[in-house]
Amino acid sequence: MENFKKEVKWLLKEKYNNKPTEQFKKDIIRLKNGEPLDYVIGFTNFLGCKIDLSKKPLIPRPETEFWVERALKQMSHKFSTCEIYETKVLDIFSGSGCIGIAVLKHIKNSFVVFADNDKNAIKQIKINCKINNINKKRYKIIQSDVFKGLNPSSQRLLRTKYDLVFANPPYIAKTNKNIIQKTVLKFEPKTALFGGGDGLFYIKKFLEQAPAFAKASSSAKATEDKSDGRGKIFMEFSPEQKKEIEKLLKKFEYKNYEFHKDQHSRWRWVFID
Repeated sequence: MENFKKEVKWLLKEKYNNKPTEQFKKDIIRLKNGEPLDYVIGFTNFLGCKIDLSKKPLIPRPETEFWVERALKQMSHKFSTCEIYETKVLDIFSGSGCIGIAVLKHIKNSFVVFADNDKNAIKQIKINCKINNINKKRYKIIQSDVFKGLNPSSQRLLRTKYDLVFANPPYIAKTNKNIIQKTVLKFEPKTALFGGGDGLFYIKKFLEQAPAFAKASSSAKATEDKSDGRGKIFMEFSPEQKKEIEKLLKKFEYKNYEFHKDQHSRWRWVFID
């Protein structure tokens, strides 16, 4: 009950500027029915960016914001110091587009390709690029099933490999469905949540194919790439998947990688150099 009161107070402040209206009363009913507060408000903040949620994408998590902030601090000096060189970035499994938009805000010379297979996500990314005043020349949005729509040989624009690849794939195991909050299952897109029986379906696909898209990746499979520099890959996962992901990294011959914990001291993301 106490948490509900806090949500109502936050809703009134954020959406209605502390001025209750008839619509505010309707929104309280939405909260009572279990709809997530961020959906009711209509947007959330992510690293200083306003992320509209009108198309009901996966709500950006604090854990994602935590590791993306650290990744950007790690990379921004390296890539923002060069005024001529354009940093090419891939935000795959984009969802709301929050990661790519944060990149565009914090790495000034970046060009981002957003990739997601969900039509609603594509619409949502367009909205969020617009409301964050992102120059259309700095991004492209592609509907893609993992890397399928990003085949470098089929689209000239996308032939250049990426300096940075950010991935937040669906990774919840279907066997863990019973422990997921009911409101999450009821309101958030299941396609953005579940990654097969063990949760590794999309992670396996991503790690297997990523070397073809990251510039001079540390994977042995990318040794034929002659481009300068080396692409950096960042991928989110569920804490219990760390051992299996390490096995996959070895299987696909990645050489340099580091696992990192989130703000709750749980394994949450891997950096591949």
